[in-house]
Amino acid sequence: MSSSTASTVLLENGGIKVIDLNAAPHLEIYIDGADEANHSKQLIKGGGGALTREKIVAQAADEFVCIIDETKLVDNLGAFPLPVEVIPLARGLVARQLKSFSSAPIWRRGFVTDNGNVILDIHDLKITDAKQLERAINDIPGVVCNGLFAIKGAETILVAGSEGVYFIN
Repeated sequence: MSSSTASTVLLENGGIKVIDLNAAPHLEIYIDGADEANHSKQLIKGGGGALTREKIVAQAADEFVCIIDETKLVDNLGAFPLPVEVIPLARGLVARQLKSFSSAPIWRRGFVTDNGNVILDIHDLKITDAKQLERAINDIPGVVCNGLFAIKGAETILVAGSEGVYFIN
């Protein structure tokens, strides 16, 4: 199982067979990276635009393991822009609603997700309650998904740093 078309192509070119999630009887583990992570194992993902599929695969797996380098480990999420996948028809409506969380979100012009949607990036967030923010954004009509992985974060984070690799469990 792969969370994006680009990853599927890379895997298949490397000789790895990729199956559809619907054909997988069980998914024991999902391994992926993140754009930001905190010590509570909450994440911001979706810088590459595959946030909805990443969230689906993470939810389907028994265990989600996130691998990052130490520069992505932060005390408070929000320095990295939070991506929000939006149905194209609702882009303006959602952008106006997202202004209540931050300054004006920025539309990734020319980018379309594997699901045929657009991305709005919310910059300069000061996230104090990631679970509440994840729910609030998802409640806006037209939002497909947002890149906060707080309601279901990673079970384990592997952090690579100058002193080696350590785990956050």
